[in-house]
Amino acid sequence: MQDPREKMQADLKEAMRARDRQRTGVIRMALNAIRQEEIDSQKTLSAEDATAILLREAKKRRESIAEAEKAGRDDLVETEKAELAILESYLPQQLSPDAIREMARQAIAETGAATPKDVGQVMRVLMPRVKGQADGKVVNQIVRELLSGQ
Repeated sequence: MQDPREKMQADLKEAMRARDRQRTGVIRMALNAIRQEEIDSQKTLSAEDATAILLREAKKRRESIAEAEKAGRDDLVETEKAELAILESYLPQQLSPDAIREMARQAIAETGAATPKDVGQVMRVLMPRVKGQADGKVVNQIVRELLSGQ
C-alpha cells in the first residue's frame, strides 16, 4: 500500500501556492490527525495506519453529510461533500458493491455460514481482505443480505 502522506505534502504545497483555502485546510487537518495519532501512540505510523486514519476522517464526513441532510442544511452538505472528495483522492480505490458481494460469497462458502447468525464468522474472514477498500457498514449489510436470502 502506498503511503498517502507524501502525496498529501506535495498537494499541500500546491494548494497553498494556488491559495485554495478549502483544499489546504482539509489536507492540513488530515496530516494533523495522522501526526496526532503518531504522538499518541509514540511510534511512526505505517502506510496502512495512515490510510486507516484517512478512512476514519472520510467516515466522519459521510456521517456529517447524513446529519446535515436530515437537518436541511444544504450549505453544510456541500462543504462536507467537497471535503470528502478531497479526502477520497488520497484513499485506495474503493471496491464496487458487486465486487464486495462476490468476495462475501467466497467467504460464506469458506466458513459454511448459512443463517444471519453466522454474520460474525463471515465478517472475520472478509474484513481483512477488504481492509481500506470498503466501508465495514456496507460489507456487513451485503453479508446480511446474502445470508438472509439463502
